Amino acid sequence: MIPKQNAKKQYADIINLPYEKHKKHRMPLCDRAAQFAPFAALSGYDAMIQEEARFTDCRSDLSEEEIDKLNQQLITISAYIANGQHPTVSVSYFQPDSQKDGGCYYRVTGQVKLVNQLEQALLFEQSDNTEENKILTIAFTQLQLLEVND
Repeated sequence: MIPKQNAKKQYADIINLPYEKHKKHRMPLCDRAAQFAPFAALSGYDAMIQEEARFTDCRSDLSEEEIDKLNQQLITISAYIANGQHPTVSVSYFQPDSQKDGGCYYRVTGQVKLVNQLEQALLFEQSDNTEENKILTIAFTQLQLLEVND
């Protein structure tokens, strides 16, 4: 460290010179402000907190009577399809969440295209108010409620 007396002597020739702003290396204000912007010390932490705060529903188990009723309705729908008809039904099903425990319940209405006994799934064309109909495959194990809307 230079003592104060020596520093004054060392810089005496330039201490009273006027300050000139350098025009070539002047940084734009927006870039200069970016240097002082906050940064995330823990990247991904906010996304993790939001994911943890997101709610999911718990799946309710069906009783034996409800399972028997679903099976009967699936048999009835299979008979319709065997006769060349595609009945309009309302389906409530549980979709497990891919990120955490639980999931979400959905209710859709549309035509059943196929009851696939081999894959234990319902091929379903969802009818909505748009021009495009959405084809859904719903596993029998996801079904909660099935109503035929003849």
